[in-house]
Amino acid sequence: MAKINTIAFEEALYMTGLGKFNLLMFLLSILVVTGMTFEVFSVSFLVPASACELNTTVFQQGLIAGMPLIGIIATSHIWGYLADTKGRRKTLLWSMVFGFCAGFLATFSMNWIVLAVLKFISSAGLAGCYPLVITLLGETTPQNKRSIIIAFLNTQLFLGSGIMALLSIPVLRLNFSYYVPFLAISMESWRLLNFIFCLPCVVSAISIFFIYESPRYLLKEGKDDEALNVLRAIFVINTGKSQDEYEVQSVILNEDRVQSKCDSLWASFASQTIPMFKPPLLRSTLLLSTLFVIAYVGMQPFVIWMPFIADAFMRSLESGEKSLTFCEMLRFSQNQTVTESKDCSLNVVAMTSVFGVSLFLAIANSIFSTSVNLFGKKRLLIGFMMMSGTCAICINFLHNYILSGILFTLYIVSAINFSFLSIYTVDIYPTYVKAMAVCLTLMVGRGSSAIGINVLKSLLTYDCELAFYLFGGLTLCGGLISFLLPTDNKKP
Repeated sequence: MAKINTIAFEEALYMTGLGKFNLLMFLLSILVVTGMTFEVFSVSFLVPASACELNTTVFQQGLIAGMPLIGIIATSHIWGYLADTKGRRKTLLWSMVFGFCAGFLATFSMNWIVLAVLKFISSAGLAGCYPLVITLLGETTPQNKRSIIIAFLNTQLFLGSGIMALLSIPVLRLNFSYYVPFLAISMESWRLLNFIFCLPCVVSAISIFFIYESPRYLLKEGKDDEALNVLRAIFVINTGKSQDEYEVQSVILNEDRVQSKCDSLWASFASQTIPMFKPPLLRSTLLLSTLFVIAYVGMQPFVIWMPFIADAFMRSLESGEKSLTFCEMLRFSQNQTVTESKDCSLNVVAMTSVFGVSLFLAIANSIFSTSVNLFGKKRLLIGFMMMSGTCAICINFLHNYILSGILFTLYIVSAINFSFLSIYTVDIYPTYVKAMAVCLTLMVGRGSSAIGINVLKSLLTYDCELAFYLFGGLTLCGGLISFLLPTDNKKP
């Protein structure tokens, strides 16, 4: 069989096929995303469930809920730098180990301050795992299937939230209390739930030991032989053939960049960051950062507080109040807050509905992920933002609880835009700043949503209607700005 002397990386990756290796990488990515989801979004369930023991106020609950996203802000840039300079696999491994250790220690929090600090640390550790696994998955998947698989991975973010809701139902209903004199704490059900939530991180860390480094990263580092060996291994796993049948003898990255050696850590760090804020990448950085901010501020706070919203909604229904607007139902339940009633268990029907909404989002994301090349990520991004913003504004005018619930669900459907924006980041940026770009854009978006989380909790308490006008209007603006994105390239 004739060998090809030199070939571009994307063509060489395409020739490895699509098979078992890609399936295993996708399953590992799902496990990593599950670990990140369980730990970062655990505050959605732990904050109300721990309110009785920790005696937290509304303000303190908002601070705890916002800590994971603040932790992500603090270290996302660092993880991106490490991934672009030290390797995707090694950095991802340390990210998962760091997140698990802090998440596990949060089980023994003595007060709300310790819980908030440990959630900050665990999320700071896990800040890199989602962008890194997207980068690693994208750099080991042929280009013609890359958009679909990356978008499909976002399904696990929603499904993971639903699984958390299901896990919270039996665990939080357990009625036990074991006093630990050494720590002066009582081991109760919410602490057990926290321990369960951090387990996927340690399983992910173990699994990462058995994966290959990104061949694209190896090429960027000048390790051409190692990159070719990884491509051959992928070919063997996918096709079941001998590595001698892989027709490629040499691979080139085919990207314009002169790798420069830096004398200091700061200079190296700057060399990975500055190119994103200079032409020709400046426009893409500003545009994608803006859209990430709008997407995360508009959606993430509602996703974080969805268990709280669903619990208040169901308490109002159980009291017979079915002809109120959505916000009036939330206000009606304010006099039955878990702190005042000393009932910190979450409503079973509410948690089941959270699972239902999460499952709906997961199915919707799966459907549109598999058809992203058909419809185009730009059209989908614009369409979902415009629809969601309209639903948010209209929800204030309905006095039917069924229609209100439907509109609220349709509003948060726009959360699937996270995957489409991630695809743009992976596609637009060159390899030498790709992981940094994914981390930086996600950091900007998640950082802004930390403010949105605290603002939304206050607005839901004191001016609920303004919350939907404000966040819905912001989402509509995001739909208009999305017209500035580049047109989708046709995949072969």
